[in-house]
Amino acid sequence: MNYKDYYATLGVKKDASEKDIKQAYRRLARKYHPDVNPGNKEAEEKFKEISEAYEVLGDKEKRSKYDNFGQQWQQAQSAGGGYGAPGGSRYDTFGDLGFDLGAAGGFGDFFEMLFGPRGASQSNRRARGQDIEAQMDVTLEEAFSGVNKSFTFSVDPSEPPMRLEVKIPAGVAEGSKIRLAGKGGYGAGGQRGDLYLIVHMIPNPTFERKGDDLYRDVPVSFSTAALGGEVQVSTLKGLITMRVPPGTQSGQTFRLAGQGMPRLNKQDKGDLYARMKITVPKTLTPKQKELMEELARSIAGESA
Repeated sequence: MNYKDYYATLGVKKDASEKDIKQAYRRLARKYHPDVNPGNKEAEEKFKEISEAYEVLGDKEKRSKYDNFGQQWQQAQSAGGGYGAPGGSRYDTFGDLGFDLGAAGGFGDFFEMLFGPRGASQSNRRARGQDIEAQMDVTLEEAFSGVNKSFTFSVDPSEPPMRLEVKIPAGVAEGSKIRLAGKGGYGAGGQRGDLYLIVHMIPNPTFERKGDDLYRDVPVSFSTAALGGEVQVSTLKGLITMRVPPGTQSGQTFRLAGQGMPRLNKQDKGDLYARMKITVPKTLTPKQKELMEELARSIAGESA
Protein backbone atom coordinates (compact mmCIF):
# COMPACT_ATOMS: atom_id res chain seq x y z
CA MET A 1 0.00 0.00 0.00
CA ASN A 2 1.44 3.37 -0.99
CA TYR A 3 1.81 6.03 1.66
CA LYS A 4 -0.88 8.66 1.30
CA ASP A 5 0.18 12.23 1.83
CA TYR A 6 -3.01 13.72 3.20
CA TYR A 7 -1.46 17.18 3.38
CA ALA A 8 -0.71 17.07 -0.33
CA THR A 9 -4.20 15.78 -1.02
CA LEU A 10 -5.70 18.88 0.59
CA GLY A 11 -2.99 21.15 -0.78
CA VAL A 12 -1.79 22.41 2.61
CA LYS A 13 1.51 22.45 4.47
CA LYS A 14 2.23 20.08 7.33
CA ASP A 15 2.11 22.95 9.84
CA ALA A 16 -1.24 24.19 8.51
CA SER A 17 -3.72 25.38 11.12
CA GLU A 18 -7.07 23.70 11.74
CA LYS A 19 -8.75 26.65 10.03
CA ASP A 20 -6.55 26.31 6.94
CA ILE A 21 -7.27 22.58 6.72
CA LYS A 22 -11.00 23.12 7.05
CA GLN A 23 -11.04 25.86 4.43
CA ALA A 24 -9.01 23.73 2.02
CA TYR A 25 -11.38 20.79 2.47
CA ARG A 26 -14.51 22.87 2.00
CA ARG A 27 -13.10 24.48 -1.12
CA LEU A 28 -12.23 21.11 -2.67
CA ALA A 29 -15.46 19.47 -1.48
CA ARG A 30 -17.54 22.09 -3.25
CA LYS A 31 -15.53 21.54 -6.41
CA TYR A 32 -15.60 17.72 -6.50
CA HIS A 33 -18.85 16.88 -4.68
CA PRO A 34 -20.95 14.28 -6.57
CA ASP A 35 -23.97 16.59 -6.52
CA VAL A 36 -21.97 19.10 -8.53
CA ASN A 37 -20.42 16.45 -10.83
CA PRO A 38 -23.14 13.86 -11.48
CA GLY A 39 -21.80 10.79 -13.23
CA ASN A 40 -18.16 11.96 -13.09
CA LYS A 41 -16.23 9.00 -11.66
CA GLU A 42 -12.96 10.92 -11.55
CA ALA A 43 -14.53 13.67 -9.47
CA GLU A 44 -16.16 11.05 -7.24
CA GLU A 45 -12.80 9.39 -6.55
CA LYS A 46 -11.20 12.77 -5.89
CA PHE A 47 -13.98 13.61 -3.46
CA LYS A 48 -13.38 10.33 -1.60
CA GLU A 49 -9.66 11.12 -1.37
CA ILE A 50 -10.12 14.61 0.07
CA SER A 51 -12.82 13.31 2.43
CA GLU A 52 -10.44 10.61 3.70
CA ALA A 53 -7.70 13.19 4.15
CA TYR A 54 -9.95 15.57 6.05
CA GLU A 55 -11.26 12.74 8.21
CA VAL A 56 -7.73 12.36 9.55
CA LEU A 57 -6.32 15.87 9.44
CA GLY A 58 -9.52 17.46 10.65
CA ASP A 59 -9.35 15.46 13.89
CA LYS A 60 -6.64 16.48 16.39
CA GLU A 61 -6.07 12.98 17.74
CA LYS A 62 -6.05 11.28 14.35
CA ARG A 63 -3.79 13.95 12.90
CA SER A 64 -1.29 13.47 15.72
CA LYS A 65 -1.16 9.72 15.14
CA TYR A 66 -0.80 10.26 11.42
CA ASP A 67 2.07 12.71 11.92
CA ASN A 68 3.86 10.32 14.31
CA PHE A 69 3.21 6.89 12.76
CA GLY A 70 2.07 7.44 9.22
CA GLN A 71 5.40 6.86 7.50
CA GLN A 72 6.22 3.76 9.59
CA TRP A 73 2.80 2.37 8.79
CA GLN A 74 3.51 2.76 5.07
CA GLN A 75 6.91 1.13 5.34
CA ALA A 76 5.53 -1.74 7.40
CA GLN A 77 2.81 -2.45 4.87
CA SER A 78 5.14 -2.38 1.85
CA ALA A 79 8.19 -4.12 3.35
CA GLY A 80 9.01 -7.53 1.87
CA GLY A 81 10.80 -9.15 4.84
CA GLY A 82 8.35 -8.92 7.69
CA TYR A 83 6.88 -5.86 9.33
CA GLY A 84 10.16 -3.96 9.53
CA ALA A 85 12.73 -3.06 6.92
CA PRO A 86 13.48 -5.77 4.32
CA GLY A 87 15.11 -8.77 6.03
CA GLY A 88 14.57 -7.36 9.47
CA SER A 89 12.68 -8.59 12.51
CA ARG A 90 8.97 -7.89 12.91
CA TYR A 91 9.92 -5.86 16.01
CA ASP A 92 12.49 -3.68 14.29
CA THR A 93 10.22 -0.91 13.04
CA PHE A 94 7.99 -0.44 16.09
CA GLY A 95 10.14 -1.74 18.94
CA ASP A 96 11.16 1.74 20.01
CA LEU A 97 7.51 2.85 20.11
CA GLY A 98 6.66 0.55 23.00
CA PHE A 99 4.30 -1.77 21.09
CA ASP A 100 4.84 -5.52 21.25
CA LEU A 101 3.70 -6.54 17.79
CA GLY A 102 4.60 -10.13 18.59
CA ALA A 103 1.66 -10.34 20.97
CA ALA A 104 -1.70 -11.72 19.98
CA GLY A 105 -3.14 -9.77 17.08
CA GLY A 106 0.22 -8.38 16.00
CA PHE A 107 0.21 -5.59 13.48
CA GLY A 108 -3.55 -5.92 13.01
CA ASP A 109 -4.20 -4.71 16.56
CA PHE A 110 -1.85 -1.79 16.05
CA PHE A 111 -3.61 -0.87 12.80
CA GLU A 112 -7.02 -1.03 14.48
CA MET A 113 -5.84 1.16 17.35
CA LEU A 114 -4.87 3.88 14.87
CA PHE A 115 -7.64 3.63 12.30
CA GLY A 116 -10.50 1.69 13.85
CA PRO A 117 -11.60 -1.95 13.53
CA ARG A 118 -10.93 -3.54 10.18
CA GLY A 119 -14.45 -4.88 10.09
CA ALA A 120 -16.00 -1.43 10.44
CA SER A 121 -17.28 0.13 7.24
CA GLN A 122 -15.62 3.25 5.93
CA SER A 123 -18.92 5.11 5.97
CA ASN A 124 -19.36 4.44 9.69
CA ARG A 125 -15.96 5.99 10.41
CA ARG A 126 -16.70 9.10 8.43
CA ALA A 127 -18.40 12.06 10.03
CA ARG A 128 -21.97 12.81 8.99
CA GLY A 129 -22.83 16.37 8.00
CA GLN A 130 -24.63 18.74 10.32
CA ASP A 131 -28.42 18.99 10.32
CA ILE A 132 -29.62 22.47 9.35
CA GLU A 133 -32.86 24.29 10.13
CA ALA A 134 -34.42 26.98 7.95
CA GLN A 135 -37.72 28.85 8.01
CA MET A 136 -40.35 28.42 5.31
CA ASP A 137 -43.28 30.85 4.97
CA VAL A 138 -46.61 29.14 4.28
CA THR A 139 -49.97 30.79 3.61
CA LEU A 140 -53.16 29.57 5.23
CA GLU A 141 -54.48 28.57 1.81
CA GLU A 142 -51.36 26.46 1.15
CA ALA A 143 -51.64 24.79 4.56
CA PHE A 144 -55.33 24.08 3.90
CA SER A 145 -54.94 22.34 0.55
CA GLY A 146 -51.31 21.15 0.66
CA VAL A 147 -48.96 22.18 -2.14
CA ASN A 148 -45.58 21.55 -3.77
CA LYS A 149 -43.31 24.57 -3.35
CA SER A 150 -40.02 25.35 -5.05
CA PHE A 151 -37.43 27.45 -3.29
CA THR A 152 -33.73 28.21 -3.32
CA PHE A 153 -31.48 27.52 -0.35
CA SER A 154 -27.76 27.76 0.32
CA VAL A 155 -26.03 25.55 2.88
CA ASP A 156 -22.95 27.73 2.63
CA PRO A 157 -23.14 31.46 1.79
CA SER A 158 -20.01 31.07 -0.33
CA GLU A 159 -21.60 28.56 -2.70
CA PRO A 160 -24.42 28.92 -5.25
CA PRO A 161 -27.90 28.25 -3.82
CA MET A 162 -29.65 24.98 -4.51
CA ARG A 163 -33.13 24.84 -6.02
CA LEU A 164 -35.28 22.45 -4.03
CA GLU A 165 -38.89 21.32 -4.18
CA VAL A 166 -40.79 20.38 -1.05
CA LYS A 167 -44.26 18.96 -0.51
CA ILE A 168 -46.26 20.95 2.04
CA PRO A 169 -48.79 18.49 3.53
CA ALA A 170 -52.31 19.70 4.23
CA GLY A 171 -52.77 20.68 7.87
CA VAL A 172 -49.27 21.96 8.69
CA ALA A 173 -49.21 24.55 11.45
CA GLU A 174 -46.83 27.09 12.95
CA GLY A 175 -43.65 25.29 14.01
CA SER A 176 -44.27 22.14 11.96
CA LYS A 177 -41.03 20.54 10.70
CA ILE A 178 -40.55 19.18 7.20
CA ARG A 179 -37.44 17.00 6.73
CA LEU A 180 -35.44 16.94 3.52
CA ALA A 181 -33.02 14.04 3.92
CA GLY A 182 -29.46 14.58 2.72
CA LYS A 183 -29.87 18.31 2.01
CA GLY A 184 -28.06 19.59 5.11
CA GLY A 185 -24.39 20.32 5.81
CA TYR A 186 -21.55 18.45 4.14
CA GLY A 187 -19.85 15.71 6.14
CA ALA A 188 -16.18 14.81 6.20
CA GLY A 189 -17.00 11.58 4.39
CA GLY A 190 -19.44 13.07 1.93
CA GLN A 191 -22.58 12.01 3.82
CA ARG A 192 -24.71 15.11 4.20
CA GLY A 193 -26.96 15.90 7.12
CA ASP A 194 -30.64 16.73 6.80
CA LEU A 195 -32.42 20.01 6.17
CA TYR A 196 -35.38 20.76 8.43
CA LEU A 197 -37.83 23.39 7.24
CA ILE A 198 -39.65 25.08 10.12
CA VAL A 199 -43.09 26.25 9.02
CA HIS A 200 -44.00 29.88 9.68
CA MET A 201 -47.65 30.65 9.02
CA ILE A 202 -48.24 33.98 7.31
CA PRO A 203 -51.10 35.79 9.10
CA ASN A 204 -54.36 35.77 7.14
CA PRO A 205 -56.44 38.98 7.06
CA THR A 206 -59.75 37.11 7.12
CA PHE A 207 -59.31 33.94 9.15
CA GLU A 208 -57.89 33.45 12.62
CA ARG A 209 -56.52 29.98 13.27
CA LYS A 210 -56.60 28.21 16.62
CA GLY A 211 -55.29 24.70 16.27
CA ASP A 212 -57.36 23.07 13.53
CA ASP A 213 -60.29 25.49 13.99
CA LEU A 214 -60.85 28.74 12.11
CA TYR A 215 -62.61 31.91 13.25
CA ARG A 216 -63.90 34.74 11.10
CA ASP A 217 -66.26 37.71 11.26
CA VAL A 218 -69.41 37.51 9.13
CA PRO A 219 -71.25 40.76 8.33
CA VAL A 220 -74.99 40.55 8.96
CA SER A 221 -77.50 43.29 8.23
CA PHE A 222 -79.53 44.73 11.09
CA SER A 223 -82.78 43.44 9.60
CA THR A 224 -81.46 39.92 9.05
CA ALA A 225 -80.13 39.76 12.59
CA ALA A 226 -83.47 40.95 13.98
CA LEU A 227 -85.84 38.99 11.77
CA GLY A 228 -83.68 36.00 10.88
CA GLY A 229 -82.58 34.91 7.43
CA GLU A 230 -79.63 33.61 5.47
CA VAL A 231 -76.09 34.92 4.94
CA GLN A 232 -73.29 33.84 2.65
CA VAL A 233 -70.13 32.75 4.49
CA SER A 234 -66.81 32.58 2.65
CA THR A 235 -64.76 29.53 3.70
CA LEU A 236 -61.40 28.24 2.42
CA LYS A 237 -63.37 25.84 0.23
CA GLY A 238 -65.80 28.43 -1.13
CA LEU A 239 -69.11 30.09 -0.27
CA ILE A 240 -71.68 28.32 1.88
CA THR A 241 -75.12 29.48 3.05
CA MET A 242 -75.76 29.79 6.79
CA ARG A 243 -79.10 30.24 8.52
CA VAL A 244 -79.23 33.14 10.99
CA PRO A 245 -81.92 32.79 13.68
CA PRO A 246 -84.12 35.79 14.64
CA GLY A 247 -82.69 37.99 17.39
CA THR A 248 -79.05 37.23 16.59
CA GLN A 249 -76.71 39.47 18.56
CA SER A 250 -73.47 41.07 17.37
CA GLY A 251 -70.54 38.89 18.40
CA GLN A 252 -72.65 35.76 18.64
CA THR A 253 -70.74 32.77 17.24
CA PHE A 254 -72.05 29.86 15.23
CA ARG A 255 -70.15 26.62 14.59
CA LEU A 256 -69.87 25.27 11.07
CA ALA A 257 -68.70 21.67 11.52
CA GLY A 258 -65.93 20.37 9.26
CA GLN A 259 -65.23 23.74 7.64
CA GLY A 260 -61.90 24.30 9.41
CA MET A 261 -58.34 23.13 8.72
CA PRO A 262 -57.45 19.56 7.76
CA ARG A 263 -55.94 17.64 10.67
CA LEU A 264 -52.35 16.74 9.77
CA ASN A 265 -52.10 13.17 8.44
CA LYS A 266 -55.80 12.56 9.18
CA GLN A 267 -58.98 12.48 7.11
CA ASP A 268 -61.18 14.86 9.12
CA LYS A 269 -61.13 18.64 9.56
CA GLY A 270 -61.57 21.16 12.30
CA ASP A 271 -64.51 23.58 12.50
CA LEU A 272 -65.19 27.12 11.38
CA TYR A 273 -66.67 29.54 13.91
CA ALA A 274 -68.61 32.40 12.33
CA ARG A 275 -68.83 35.52 14.52
CA MET A 276 -71.79 37.70 13.65
CA LYS A 277 -70.90 41.32 12.98
CA ILE A 278 -74.11 43.33 12.65
CA THR A 279 -73.83 46.16 10.16
CA VAL A 280 -75.80 49.40 10.40
CA PRO A 281 -76.54 51.48 7.28
CA LYS A 282 -74.56 54.71 7.20
CA THR A 283 -77.32 56.64 5.46
CA LEU A 284 -81.13 56.34 5.54
CA THR A 285 -83.82 57.71 3.26
CA PRO A 286 -86.48 59.89 4.93
CA LYS A 287 -88.93 56.98 4.81
CA GLN A 288 -86.42 54.55 6.31
CA LYS A 289 -85.58 57.03 9.03
CA GLU A 290 -89.26 57.43 9.84
CA LEU A 291 -89.74 53.68 10.11
CA MET A 292 -86.65 53.31 12.28
CA GLU A 293 -87.86 55.98 14.65
CA GLU A 294 -91.24 54.29 14.85
CA LEU A 295 -89.52 50.98 15.58
CA ALA A 296 -87.37 52.58 18.25
CA ARG A 297 -90.45 54.08 19.98
CA SER A 298 -92.19 50.75 19.80
CA ILE A 299 -89.30 48.88 21.35
CA ALA A 300 -88.86 51.51 24.05
CA GLY A 301 -92.56 51.31 24.86
CA GLU A 302 -92.40 47.54 25.25
CA SER A 303 -89.45 47.75 27.62
CA ALA A 304 -90.96 50.53 29.75
